[in-house]
Order: sequence, then structure tokens, then C-alpha cells
Amino acid sequence: MSKNLEIEYKTMLSEETFFRITDYFQLKEEDFFIQVNTYFDTLDSQLKQMNAGLRIRTFADNAEITLKLPAKVGLLEINDEVSLKQAEEISQSGIFPENSEVFQKLSQLNIVTPLHKIGQLKTKRAQKKLPQGLLALDESWYNNDHDFELELEVTDAKSGRKAFEQLLSTLTIKEINAPNKIQRMMSSS
Repeated sequence: MSKNLEIEYKTMLSEETFFRITDYFQLKEEDFFIQVNTYFDTLDSQLKQMNAGLRIRTFADNAEITLKLPAKVGLLEINDEVSLKQAEEISQSGIFPENSEVFQKLSQLNIVTPLHKIGQLKTKRAQKKLPQGLLALDESWYNNDHDFELELEVTDAKSGRKAFEQLLSTLTIKEINAPNKIQRMMSSS
């Protein structure tokens, strides 16, 4: 279990720009990994109304449950690690483990399980530590859509924003609004 404040800046990319940046950072195919996000909400969209998001993210050999809640700056992220088997059981049932920090927070918010699966998004991601923060290059597929995105996760909002703008300038990229993945997935269905 972990709690952390997520502060990230992001921009959508064209396919051409995505591959140009991949070349710029000398990223190879083996630097990318696959993650699959399965999103949940109540039938009456209580989490969406709170601007919150709940997902199970699966990787090749493990998984995590993440609840994201709005904070003064960025998002409060609550994570619980689960096995792939547990992730599959949760995906099928919509019932989250009662001993998890995510379940406890959902209970405090009066969100009761089982929850409804609202969609899925698959991402091929490469990450690179930079002096400014953690860079992520994402190629994502959801519903009938396919997109590309650059994220920079930072620890301080003000200096992070400046670092992000400098990175865009260095890479000659124009910033394009990048809604959260759950928002993109939901608006495409």
C-alpha cells in the first residue's frame, strides 16, 4: 500500500512526434512495457462526479489497484498491490479486497462495492528518469481509438511546470491538451 501526491504535466502527441521523441531519447522496443487499465465506477457515476478515478492496472507479472482523488495540487493516489489472480477476480466481480487501503477510502467516501466495470485501456509505455522528473512516453488503445502522449511526473508543481515547458521547447513540441486516460476512454465510448 502506498499514498502519494501525483503531479504530472502531459501533452498529446502525433504519431510522427512520438517516434521522433523515441529516437531522441534512444528508446528501443525492449524499453517499452505493456500495462492494461481496467476502470470502475458506481452505476450512477459517483466517482466521476467527484472527479475521482478507480482502476486496476495489470502488468506482465503483477497488478495494482489505484484510486485517484483530487488534491489542492495534483492528485492523491492510493495504491494497493495485488496478484494477477486477485486482479482478475476483482475485474470479474467488482468487489475490492476489504483489507486494502483503496477499499477503506471508498468506504469513507460512502462508495459501496460491487462496482461496475466501465472500460479498459491498453498502454505501451517507456519511462526515462530525467533531471526534471520521470518522463513517460505512451501509446494507448481504447475502444476504437489509438493515441500518443508524453508525461512528465514531477515533485513540485511550479518548478515542474517550468521544466515541462523547457522540455517541450527542447523537443520542439507544441503542448496539446491531454485529458486523463480514463476521461479519454470514457469520451470515446
